[in-house]
Amino acid sequence: MVGSVVSALADLVLPRTCAGCGTPGAVLCRPCAALLARPRLATPRRFPEGFPPTVAAAGYRGPVRPAVIAFKERGRAELARPLGTALALAVAAVASGVPGAAGPLLLVPVPSSRAALRSRGRDHVRELTRRAVAELRAAGVPAAEARLLRRRGRVQDSAGLSTVARRANLAGSFALDDRVRPGCPGLLILVDDVVTSGATLTEAAAVLARRTSPDGPPVLAAVVAATPRRAPA
Repeated sequence: MVGSVVSALADLVLPRTCAGCGTPGAVLCRPCAALLARPRLATPRRFPEGFPPTVAAAGYRGPVRPAVIAFKERGRAELARPLGTALALAVAAVASGVPGAAGPLLLVPVPSSRAALRSRGRDHVRELTRRAVAELRAAGVPAAEARLLRRRGRVQDSAGLSTVARRANLAGSFALDDRVRPGCPGLLILVDDVVTSGATLTEAAAVLARRTSPDGPPVLAAVVAATPRRAPA
């Protein structure tokens, strides 16, 4: 409630501009929003062993990058709607690869570290998850948020780390919530804002797989954007 009031007051004082390209007017202009509706398989620079099948709604480049950063780091919470819609599109796309899966789509947000939550004052991935669930349900797709993972221990900032170093940094950083029961029906889909090296999704998927039955569908993942692979030199 307080956040919505603050946002409304800010709109009266500050001119609204597109978070992607800076054009005055909409929160996200139509051309920038269209960039978030191009689902594709995420292809990290190096596929970590165990990297789950992952679909991204967009590439993490051009106007998409500043839009995600504005939402994640600069408090533009109003971007939860377009970015959450993009996440819902990625979820639907990756789920379509498992036809006939029983149960609802269970969106499992990747938990942020305590340091990140303190720094931002909010859980931006959960905000995206809730919006994606709402969009899927509005489209008639059974979906729910499933907070099955929790963080444990301390993890250093992964910026600048290699793929191997990122994986080592994240080892043991996720655990199943104590209330989780194995084998419940539903297609598990990890959700996050951005995938870069794939280390976070790989580590989280390995832990989440302990909840699934051996003969069930694999753990999948969906993100708003994926860092493009670098072209070979």
